[in-house]
Amino acid sequence: MRAAGVNIVTLFSPEHGLGGNFDSDVASSRDTATGLPIESLYQPNQRRLSPGQMAKVDALVFDIQDIGARFYTYSCTLLYAVQSAGAAHKPLWILDRPNPITGTHVEGPVMQKDLESFVGCYDIPVRHGMTFGELATMANTESHWGAELRVAKVQNWERGDWFDTTGLTWVNPSPNMRSLNAALLYPGIAMIEAEPALSVGRGTDSPFEQIGASWIDGPALARYLNSRFIPGLRVYPTRFRPTSSNFFGVDVGGVRFVVTDREAFDSTRAGLELAAALQSLFPGKMDFGKCAALIGNRAVVDGLQHNKDASALWTTSQAEVSRFSDRRKPFLLY
Repeated sequence: MRAAGVNIVTLFSPEHGLGGNFDSDVASSRDTATGLPIESLYQPNQRRLSPGQMAKVDALVFDIQDIGARFYTYSCTLLYAVQSAGAAHKPLWILDRPNPITGTHVEGPVMQKDLESFVGCYDIPVRHGMTFGELATMANTESHWGAELRVAKVQNWERGDWFDTTGLTWVNPSPNMRSLNAALLYPGIAMIEAEPALSVGRGTDSPFEQIGASWIDGPALARYLNSRFIPGLRVYPTRFRPTSSNFFGVDVGGVRFVVTDREAFDSTRAGLELAAALQSLFPGKMDFGKCAALIGNRAVVDGLQHNKDASALWTTSQAEVSRFSDRRKPFLLY
């Protein structure tokens, strides 16, 4: 943390804390290594930098690893910081990072404005295919926030690169994001995790790589999903007992996901297929309305509630994605 002419005065913490190892509200504290104050931006009453906090700094530096999904809260922490920097007329440096699940795959649904929240605060698809530098540049320009952005670009990264081609070491950005495979499945599986009647594998050794519930017949669900021939995906039945989160201490049936071709695999298509399968095989067990802020589209939520075919929902989402792909082009840095 030493640089000529730079005096770091405060560290601001997103969800999961500076070390990415908390899975609850993050309290403000003091950094043991430097003695600097850590001010939390993940408390019930504070998600944004306040005018008082902005008054204490000459500039902000954002240096956080994303995983490429709209509802991963680091993206809203970023966009709130852009707004705060613009309002305070202070520069914001973004030390850009690779999108670990590539910058070429873009998947819907696109967020509707009236569903915006801290798990989706801008009208982008679930899997946006952008780096944080690109996302901030787009939002700042489109929304006229007036922030002075300075993006330190990633070197030697191309849009089609996956994290495992970068040579970088994987460090869990949050307690339940433990692998590239989990990050790839996350945009689809996490779309429906706001329903407490479902476990997405939190409290197991493989979060987002399996789902389960006390009411799920794993073999039946696996047969159904495999009969749908979802590109790049195979499914097999499993059982697990979460040690935390939903179904804590309960032995549940479910399925585990194997990505066989990540270039052909569309995570949000898989998520919609899973949601539709749960509704078809186990009607009334899932309330997709609880997942509206994650899914981001009321028509998709309504379609799932009324047992609409997943292929039709995905096709509609892809039309929105196509328009977004054109919209983002002026802001791509790589």
